[in-house]
This record gives sequence, C-alpha cells and structure tokens, in this order.
Amino acid sequence: MAPITPATPATPTAQAARWIDRLLQQLPELVAELAPGRPAPAHRLAAPPSTGHGTAPIRVHVSDALRDITDGVFELEEAVCDRLGLPRPHRASVPERLRRIAALLDGIAADPVLAAHVRDESRRLARRCARALGDTETVVRVSGRCPRCDSVSLRDFPERGAVLCVNPGCPAGPERRQGRDEAVPGALAAREVGVAPATVRKWVQLGRLQVAGRAGRARLFRLEDVFAAERAARSGSRGRGDSGDAP
Repeated sequence: MAPITPATPATPTAQAARWIDRLLQQLPELVAELAPGRPAPAHRLAAPPSTGHGTAPIRVHVSDALRDITDGVFELEEAVCDRLGLPRPHRASVPERLRRIAALLDGIAADPVLAAHVRDESRRLARRCARALGDTETVVRVSGRCPRCDSVSLRDFPERGAVLCVNPGCPAGPERRQGRDEAVPGALAAREVGVAPATVRKWVQLGRLQVAGRAGRARLFRLEDVFAAERAARSGSRGRGDSGDAP
C-alpha cells in the first residue's frame, strides 16, 4: 500500500518503541498458544486442525511465528550493537533482548538509517505475532479521494500512523499490483466505494463493471474494477450536471 500522508507524525524511534511495547505484551500469549490442549480464546481465529494422531493439536503456525520472532529479535539486537560499536550482546530471552533494544533507542535515534531499520523490523515482528494470534488491524475509512488514482480508496491505519490507498490499481508503486486479482462480493464492493449495493448492480447493467467470478450465487468483483467504475460514474455525472450514480 502506498502511504499518502502520516496521520500522526512520530519519529522512527518513537514508532519503534510502540511496536516493541506491543510485541512485549503479545509474546506471552503467543507462547501460551503452544500449550497442548489449550483452547483458543473466542476472539481469536481458530488454529488449523491437526492432521496427526496425537490428542493435542500441532500449532505449526504458532511455532513458526515464534521461531521467526526469536531469530528476528536476535539479529536486530546484533545489528544495533554492531552499528553503535557496542560489545556483542550476551544470551538472553526474547523479552529481555527487546527491553535492551528499547533502552538503546536514544542512541539509535542519532543514526537515521539504523532508526528506520529498527522501526521497520520491530513493526514486522509485532505484526507477525499479531497475525499468528489471529488479530486484525484496525482500518478506518477516510473521506476524500486518493491524489494519485482519484479513487475513494483512502483508509486510516492508526497503528501505522498513516493514511494509505487500498486501491489495487493505484499507480503509487509496483507493490500495488500484487492485489489486483482479489475479488470481493458485491456488498463489500459497494461498501468500499461508499455506494448502495443496488448501484453496483446498476454499474454491471450499464457495462461499467464486469463480474470477475462467482462464489455460489454471489457475484464477485475485482476491487480495481470497482474503483474504476465509481470514477467513471462520477465523471459521467459531472458531464450531465446531476448526481447520477456517484456517491
């Protein structure tokens, strides 16, 4: 996703501190998820069922996440100490390593390259932990249009401190192309562009929007096509001088 404008300006080390704190809070829960026979909390996504013959489910996704986080924290602390000219850190638990990195943030702030790396890596690890626990990121719709693709596709991601364009067809960068084939039901497509489901059906009837597939009886649409249809409807309404289909 392409950043449009930060919602709340913050230094890289301040952002890193928040991600480290979040990771410290969620790590114990992730470790507890490995306990044999432990039921998943109601607000979490269920773990994949075990295909083995044991009595306890094998939560491979949790184990993989813990391994990734452990290796990531170890490598991050090593990189920080090497960059700051500090002795190689002694062995410690992941939480202890995270606290040691947090204690070095004032020194890290003096090196913009290192500060950005610590922020990005702590964010990646915190999100890795959250995904393994089944957490979803808070997303808030923003009024107005993306200045790059002119779609009603701006969303506020409070945890990232940024407003991003979620249109898969936005030309903001090459990474945007990877989500272009994602198809969503008509009701979700309508909600994404802020119109009634009947308007989406009308766009199909008028030839402005193509059906990308079906899930049972429900028609599916590519988000990129939905945003394009909304722009076309708005442009047509301007030409006629009325409100038409546009939201």
